[in-house]
Amino acid sequence: MRIDIITVIPELLESPLSHSILKRAQEKGILDLHIHPLREYGIGPNRQLDDYQYGGGAGLVMMVEPLAKCIEKLKSEVDYDEIIYLTPDGKTLNQSKANELSLKGNLMLICGHYKGIDERIRENYITLDISIGDFVLSGGELAACVLVDSLVRLIPGVLNDGTSALFDSFQDDLLAPPIYTRPYEYKGWKVPDVLLSGNDKLIDEWRYEKSLKRTKERRPDLLE
Repeated sequence: MRIDIITVIPELLESPLSHSILKRAQEKGILDLHIHPLREYGIGPNRQLDDYQYGGGAGLVMMVEPLAKCIEKLKSEVDYDEIIYLTPDGKTLNQSKANELSLKGNLMLICGHYKGIDERIRENYITLDISIGDFVLSGGELAACVLVDSLVRLIPGVLNDGTSALFDSFQDDLLAPPIYTRPYEYKGWKVPDVLLSGNDKLIDEWRYEKSLKRTKERRPDLLE
């Protein structure tokens, strides 16, 4: 998978995208990640990227020209399956959408900043708007990192155990069951005996019951 990210502040992406699972995905050649500093396409000697909004109002807006130039250049080199804008008014990211996007080949992500981007970019280039929740961030960079992590980990070969992601929360519209590791007993707190029984059928039934119980208690909306 190739992912191109357009950003005003590339430094915000460096650490989250260069460690752990995402680092290994790139080292294995599974993820081809490119960060594009939008400032390189800025206007005039000061590389201007933003301006006041027409009609008045607080907050600066990312200008259409720098973004359009960057997007057009990338589109001339790569055939994208989706051009995604990270924005609070987008469709909320969930596990189903992460699963869907993990099957794509080439994605472009655009990180908003300031008050947002000129609407003409959204009308003419964006194919998918995504939000990571009902709140506002200073920019789309952190949201982009969340999106990339959520979908890349699903690509075969990224995780050491390819089946691990299949049992994450939300994969079956259920929260994951409780999990335990050694020691068996600590301060009198014991691991449920069924998990040490070696009986896969009983263990699967226990995990399903616990997943269902936890979902009913914490996220009943998932069962509707």
